[in-house]
Amino acid sequence: MSTIDDLPPLREVIATHDLAPQKRLGQNFLFDLNLTAKIARQAKPLDECTVLEVGPGPGGLTRALLSEGAARVVAVEKDPRCVPALDEIAERYPGRLDIRQLDALGLDLSAVADDRPLKIVSNLPYNVGTQLLLDWLAVPAWPPRWESLTLMFQKEVAERIVAAPGTNHYGRLAVLAGWRTKARIAFEVPREAFTPPPKVTSAIVHLTPRPEPAPAPLDALERVTASAFGQRRKMLRQSLKSLGGAALLESVGIDPQRRAETLSIEEFLKLANAI
Repeated sequence: MSTIDDLPPLREVIATHDLAPQKRLGQNFLFDLNLTAKIARQAKPLDECTVLEVGPGPGGLTRALLSEGAARVVAVEKDPRCVPALDEIAERYPGRLDIRQLDALGLDLSAVADDRPLKIVSNLPYNVGTQLLLDWLAVPAWPPRWESLTLMFQKEVAERIVAAPGTNHYGRLAVLAGWRTKARIAFEVPREAFTPPPKVTSAIVHLTPRPEPAPAPLDALERVTASAFGQRRKMLRQSLKSLGGAALLESVGIDPQRRAETLSIEEFLKLANAI
């Protein structure tokens, strides 16, 4: 028996439905339901919320979200093999699990949201996790439709999301996440917790939107960070040459001899507004 509900243990579910994880889908399954419950609790309170879960697989985190009180879970799963296992969870929690068999890339959140607050909680497939985060951070209207993101990434990606200026992991992802959200690493997940074990440690990142981030044009910010960090070993006067180089930097009071990793988020916003 599992520790969070009366459904079969996940190993039994996977064996019953022949759900061997597929590398091409970036699948790594978590069998420990106590661990999935710990992930779900990072997003609490859930009792009046709709939760979007991307890549539920056999449903370990899905069960945790429902047992922790989520009013409604929308499970978006690309792999049709997983749908029968998710259907069994839907029967156990009638009216609370909405299963969508589709690709989450390009998903319009308005298609899954309702009148409740929306939270996104996912053990994201490694092969699309960063792109999905960027999609959720780069929505035109802000504050976004979602109230929080509680997401699993490879530890290195998690460190890139929360990195501070002057550190090795600081880059485009940290600038965008830090500009629009408050992000923190909640806890690490050892590779041994997964089947199959990935080559690296994972981590849970929790992000909440800043209600009024400093204004800046998103497209310009993406251009300036792409150029600056694309040649991060060069001085900014060279890496930003196509955008104005030294003249652009001097117009906002930034020394052209500095390098990208030394700039604060506020300085990147000044550059974006000056382009």
